[in-house]
Amino acid sequence: MPPDQFIPLAEQTGLIRPLSLWVLNAALKQRGQWEGTALAVPVAVNLSMRNLLDPHLPDVVSTLLDSWGGRPDWLVLEITESSLMADPGRALQVLDRLCAMGLHISIDDFGTGYSSLAYLRQLPVHELKIDRSFVRQMSEGDAVIVRSTISLAHDLGLTVVAEGVEDMATWARLGEFECDLIQGYLVSRPLPAAVLGKWMMTSTWNRGARGVSLAA
Repeated sequence: MPPDQFIPLAEQTGLIRPLSLWVLNAALKQRGQWEGTALAVPVAVNLSMRNLLDPHLPDVVSTLLDSWGGRPDWLVLEITESSLMADPGRALQVLDRLCAMGLHISIDDFGTGYSSLAYLRQLPVHELKIDRSFVRQMSEGDAVIVRSTISLAHDLGLTVVAEGVEDMATWARLGEFECDLIQGYLVSRPLPAAVLGKWMMTSTWNRGARGVSLAA
């Protein structure tokens, strides 16, 4: 079931908080099982607006990391522009605490909300993910937006991920734009944890693929 079919309902009913806690716990548990293996890479978890405005979130994340013997570099937290703009003051307080803990923060689906790169310079974020609507079947107009966003984000010291990459032509063009990472079906469709290990060992993307790299 795609997230857009149940996340809005969970937010409306207040179930998003326990759901997010379950996902955070499951992700850190899995990351703990991967420690010391080729799969010892950060895991990314999406946060909703309610999560981002919860002043207890940093304490919850700290407790979960401790429970699984984790480190801050195990986890990337992904937030959207709309969640930031709902209450920028409260969101910034929570983000500052999370960043002070050593966690990395990523802006997901950039370009579909209301913020700007000028606003992002005030936030303790490390990564920007360009929304798939600008990347998939990239038109000339889209290409201008993508190239400009990558350039400006780099000037702000941010890593850039292009979402929704589904063909080699798009991958090559993103390489020309000096995009840092790609995410999409060109690399792989979503995989269960049990299958991911084999994929990591056998995929050509992990054996010297040139140009833009993979984002999990």
